[in-house]
Amino acid sequence: MAEHAAEHALDDHGGGHDDHHDVSFFHKYLWSTDHKMIAKQYMFTGMGMAVIGAFMAYVFRMQLAFPGSEVPGFGAVSPGTYNALVTNHGTIMIFWVAMPVLIAGFGNLLIPLMVGADDMVFPRLNRLSYQIFLVSAVVIIYSLFVQGGGFGGAWTAYPPLSAKAEYNLTPQGASLWVIAVGLEFVAFLMGGINFITTAMNSRAPGMKAFDVPIVIWFLVIASILFMASVGPLIAGAVMLLFDQNLGTGFFDPNQGGDPVLWQHLFWFFGHPEVYVVLLPAMGITADVMCVFARKKMFAQKIVIYTAIATGVLSFFVWAHHQFISGIDPRMANVFTVTTVLISIPIAEMCFVYIATLYGGSIRLTTPMLWALAFVAEFLIGGVTGIFLGASGTDIYFHDTYFVLAHFHYTFFPIAIIGTLAGITYWFPKMFGRMMDETLGKIHFWGTIIPFNMTFIPLFFLGAAGQHRRIYDYSNFPELAVPWMQNLRILATVSLIVMLVFQVVFLFNFIKSALSGPKASKNPWQATTLEWTTATAEPGHGNWPPDAMPNCYRGPYEYANPGREDDFWPQDEPPADTEEQA
Repeated sequence: MAEHAAEHALDDHGGGHDDHHDVSFFHKYLWSTDHKMIAKQYMFTGMGMAVIGAFMAYVFRMQLAFPGSEVPGFGAVSPGTYNALVTNHGTIMIFWVAMPVLIAGFGNLLIPLMVGADDMVFPRLNRLSYQIFLVSAVVIIYSLFVQGGGFGGAWTAYPPLSAKAEYNLTPQGASLWVIAVGLEFVAFLMGGINFITTAMNSRAPGMKAFDVPIVIWFLVIASILFMASVGPLIAGAVMLLFDQNLGTGFFDPNQGGDPVLWQHLFWFFGHPEVYVVLLPAMGITADVMCVFARKKMFAQKIVIYTAIATGVLSFFVWAHHQFISGIDPRMANVFTVTTVLISIPIAEMCFVYIATLYGGSIRLTTPMLWALAFVAEFLIGGVTGIFLGASGTDIYFHDTYFVLAHFHYTFFPIAIIGTLAGITYWFPKMFGRMMDETLGKIHFWGTIIPFNMTFIPLFFLGAAGQHRRIYDYSNFPELAVPWMQNLRILATVSLIVMLVFQVVFLFNFIKSALSGPKASKNPWQATTLEWTTATAEPGHGNWPPDAMPNCYRGPYEYANPGREDDFWPQDEPPADTEEQA
């Protein structure tokens, strides 16, 4: 019985390397416990949701640029539809694109491979986390088609608008929105357990803490941040669901409740959430930069300590979202100070990345272009955030398009640029094939240029007083002046150009996955353990059971004096060990 149990555990954990050759399509692709397949499931789901979110952005931007006109491919946009599109665009892009791709997708793909494990510690729990996430995606999409349409109370779901059906006019959509977000959080709590446990307990022999690549460090820190911050929001979501359906008054002042309580619960999670998705993107950027600058990470330990400090500080800045909510000015000063403080470690990390590039032998591959763009674009988001972190200027800028532009200069680099850096870099590991570099660079420039032309005009509109969540600015004479409308048209046309260029990426992605040039096992000449598998696209189990890797050095040993090769893989024994053998 013990032998039978051991064999069963080995199969479930991925130790059997040929098990997926003999199982059905259903068990291989839909019911898999292989962390790489689950990573692809998360990524493909996230990419599909990104298409939905992008289409929503296209529709409401067309309404803003050409108010009252029918939108090609959609039709007329009513005020209620506009609110639902804006709300669900934000919700989907944050919770169903950034989180599943950056955390769950790359976390599942990279953690076992980069620490030298055969799979996640809890593979069945891993499978269940994706299944619950998929249910949450179905619920949020279904919520758009119920009676009354999708929830239209903004992605932050502030009561009383979100709590009372007579205010939001979408009673079913509002409740389904809350349920979908709650299910998604349950899925990521399950995934976080796996990420943290695997990285701590399943590392290859010899791999010490600072031998773990930065991207894995950042994924683990992000998982801890999520698990530590999400509890209050889950409690708030339950209370909001009760207010919507059971007549309770947690957020209703007429019943002794407090609508500002929701803001505290939401932003206590919401601001750490920014770093939950930022850190994996910064980790991806670090790994890509080291490989294509052929340099060791500058101040690697300091970067890791900085990320930990940033995570701690992120719990003390949430009320800067509430400077006009009636906060005591003395407390506003406290949160202004903490907000400025948290910008320091992030700026330090960006400058460390620039220092890593200094003196490097830089290769401008497609992944490297995305990594460089991440730093450049994210710095714009960071600098413009200083204005909003100061309570005095935020009183003017709050809820204007300046906030919207700032937010997109932080989240677009995270959710899109960081993701594309990771996909183009680890594509050979996912599919065993190489992407087309020419198409990759066309897609890069076709994304970055129109992105800036979309959102830079919005800073000017926000500074001129254009408020968010207005369906038709022609109703406000001071906002309907020609120069402002021209900027809205410029931003909309630029967005459409950017979306068109995503077709280039999808074509390159699909074509390369199916028939691209076969990749060698280490096409980028990188040092980390995922490039040491026997084949470019490893099977279930990653390495043969008798050939699991050992770790002998840190993750970024490039241009080492005295070596003929300019890279030194983590699993390559030192010369004295080879001689003894």
